[in-house]
Amino acid sequence: MTKFTNPTKVITGPNTRFSYANVWEAKSINGGAPKFSVSLIIPKSDTKTVEKIKAAIEAAYKEGESKLKGNGRSVPALSAIKNPLRDGDTERPDDEAYAHSYFINANSSSAPGIVDANCNPILERSEVYSGVYGRASISFYAFNSNGNKGIACGLNNLQKIRDGEPLGGRTRAEDDFDTDDDDDFLS
Repeated sequence: MTKFTNPTKVITGPNTRFSYANVWEAKSINGGAPKFSVSLIIPKSDTKTVEKIKAAIEAAYKEGESKLKGNGRSVPALSAIKNPLRDGDTERPDDEAYAHSYFINANSSSAPGIVDANCNPILERSEVYSGVYGRASISFYAFNSNGNKGIACGLNNLQKIRDGEPLGGRTRAEDDFDTDDDDDFLS
């Protein structure tokens, strides 16, 4: 039996870092429909993933040409519409987490499946946070709404590979209290 391959679907490499990880509860942004979302930070050195993403964006563009054309006479060039693959060095120059990386904002109206490195479901919310490293299953598609045209990224599933330094300044309780220094405790 041959396995169907979807040209618009990508599984990122294991060094992808999750940021702005709203993966446990859907959140409404600017009054829109609540969605699950994550910003995927992909090192520029992960050329295999970057090439797969560029090919999937191209496939989504070709697949969505009629949608992108809309009522216009022609399909706008891929370079003229919104592209989900963004350069962290130019768009987030002050954020160290995005240095030497690309990033993609992926979202979904349904909750992503979340597993660990051995593909066991992760149920503990504290296990997946902004800063962890893992792989993401994402799909690209064309959109044309309210005069905005482009390629968007849908979030399918996430796999946590390893812990990372939490982003956003939040520390883990295990790290805060893992100390022998109880000098100022009830002093």
